[in-house]
Amino acid sequence: MHLPPFSLILELKIVKREDSTLAKQNLRSIFALALMLAVLSASAVAQDNPLLTTPNTPFQTPPFGLIENEHFLPAVEEAIRQHQAEIDAIINNPDLPTFENTLAAMDTSGQLMNRVIYVFYSLLGTVSSPELQELATQISPLLSAHYDNIRLNETLFDRVKAVYDQRDALGLSAEQLYVLENDYLQFVRRGALLTDDQKARLRELNREHSLLTLKFDENLLAETNASYVVIENEAGLAGMPEAVVAMGKQTAASMNMPDKWVFTTQRSSFTPFMKYADARDKRQELFTAYSMRGDRDNEFDNKATLQKIFTVREERARLFGHSTPAAFYMERRMAGTPEAVDSFLWRLWKPALGRAAVELSEMQAIMDSAQPGSKIEPWDWWYYAEKLRKTKYELDDEELRPYFELNKVEKGVFILAEKLFGLKFVQRDDIPIYHPTLRVFEVRESNDSLLGILYMDYFFRDSKGDGAWAGGFRDAFMRDGKRVLPLVTITCNFSEPTSDMPSLLCFDEVRTLFHEFGHALTGLLYAGTYSSGFAPLDATELPSQIMEHWALEPAMLELYATHYRTGEIIPASLVERIKKSRLFNKGFEAVEYLAACFLDMAWHGLEDASDFGINDFEAQILADIGLIPEIYPRYRTTYFSHIHGGYRAGYYAYYWSGVLDSDAFAAFKETSLFDRETAALFRENILERLGTEDAMTLYKRFRGREPRIEPFLERTGLQ
Repeated sequence: MHLPPFSLILELKIVKREDSTLAKQNLRSIFALALMLAVLSASAVAQDNPLLTTPNTPFQTPPFGLIENEHFLPAVEEAIRQHQAEIDAIINNPDLPTFENTLAAMDTSGQLMNRVIYVFYSLLGTVSSPELQELATQISPLLSAHYDNIRLNETLFDRVKAVYDQRDALGLSAEQLYVLENDYLQFVRRGALLTDDQKARLRELNREHSLLTLKFDENLLAETNASYVVIENEAGLAGMPEAVVAMGKQTAASMNMPDKWVFTTQRSSFTPFMKYADARDKRQELFTAYSMRGDRDNEFDNKATLQKIFTVREERARLFGHSTPAAFYMERRMAGTPEAVDSFLWRLWKPALGRAAVELSEMQAIMDSAQPGSKIEPWDWWYYAEKLRKTKYELDDEELRPYFELNKVEKGVFILAEKLFGLKFVQRDDIPIYHPTLRVFEVRESNDSLLGILYMDYFFRDSKGDGAWAGGFRDAFMRDGKRVLPLVTITCNFSEPTSDMPSLLCFDEVRTLFHEFGHALTGLLYAGTYSSGFAPLDATELPSQIMEHWALEPAMLELYATHYRTGEIIPASLVERIKKSRLFNKGFEAVEYLAACFLDMAWHGLEDASDFGINDFEAQILADIGLIPEIYPRYRTTYFSHIHGGYRAGYYAYYWSGVLDSDAFAAFKETSLFDRETAALFRENILERLGTEDAMTLYKRFRGREPRIEPFLERTGLQ
């Protein structure tokens, strides 16, 4: 999962919660005065602003089509005013602090704020523009200051602390206790116990950090859009399948180069080009364009920005008594400490390198016969790996692609959700969308009750951030005894259909859609009382990664993998070849991923990044771990958006969660692939409850024990 468009929201957003068992009349009285005071100014501002009025749309979905850029800043300013009035009502409540009048009241506050900023940052990540980017530089500091005003308010913290100090005597439910403990820690980790001077400095650092991360994302978007290769004639297309050529032609046409072919550094274009293009010089050119993003010493260079980001994080960590940012972040993770993460990574590194060395030797043998005296370089790996797969397994990724037409893969994830959880998906054409290529679905239970709304934004455009992610416009939670309907999004960067060819996915893209669908299910099925709970980062990939396991199961493939032209179900012989190749190139995948994890931990393990040049330090870390020169880390520092968004010192979470999801999927293999009883346990304890209780407690409730690492090692070939 990739989160850059929501990185600021993740950092700034207060955890909102509400208890449906509370006396709602009491909560309404807390806010009555604040809302009455705000209503006059709000009505004037809201009159012509669709972000500030209740939308006249199905399910009160965002009124895209009415929203203009000019609406955002006034809407944010008004949302801040209303939210602050709601918080002031809590602070000034003369009654003794209780869970109800403090924690639950905080949860009820800020709903307008969420509505506005969720829409704004979603659009910033998917249909960005210079105007939206400029607005972000104005809005982000406002939000940073606003949430600092809340978390650093001593009176509000005193109320939270008063409830926290008597928590054992209050008879709270497990979820309420989890809410209380996490809210208290949120205040502490946002500076509530700092001195006045430290709080003032923290405000400065938070504001600076919000602007720096925006700058990083803007630079990366500009660099990605400017990074591509142009093929001038058909001779340069040698080796490339029809679908890849058509994609390059369409990209060139969109860039006003109708007689040429263009391949970009977006993964949907980059990967097939690197696999199939015979033109080695062009592979090197595109690989260099990809790997040098943010590192060209131009106006979009990210090195100076990164240096500042790391030093800001280091100073913030020191304010909280930690020597490094990694130590600070690990307090809220399942891993617990940087040392535990390092031990986990090194446990996997040696077998990953060993497997990659075998793969390299096999590919070099193929290259020796084709180009004697040449040596495999990083831009050769995908190309010769594909040739090796054909040799060893008689399997070609392009042989699979015709069976993975996007609409059929979408149908596949819907079928999986129906078989496991009884869900139904009904397309809606009357819900406003922010781009004409979006599709929107109602998600319903088997009894036809409505669960939520799902937006699918599939296709690449140069205004969209790189990668894939799940997000949303509204969280699920309980209010006045009723469940608020979640509005969930899936965003990808697949290639659009051409005039004569539908959107055909490679298998990595198939896994991406299954993965992000798992994240979407956690938003759609969340059954907590409160609007958002806290789940440790290294548990959040469990719901998404377990969905990937089904994608290549023979019983699943026959339900959705049909040839886009003939309608033929994928042949059993082809499925068997897929099964035999399940560990193919796993060494490369593990090495490039783990190398990026080591980079992430190393940067966040520094006490003073100002003493290190970005490239020099990166080179030193990769040398220290023994990375072979034929493989680059999956992300170099200057375009490693995960760790500058929500995954700081947390990129390891994909493999940490991999232990969880592999063990969880083994529960299905022990029964049956679509076992409803096992699925019900997974839904009840993970999809519905993750974020409402301790993650390991929930996992053990599902599995009956802690996870075992053996299924993960077997799946990745890293025994």
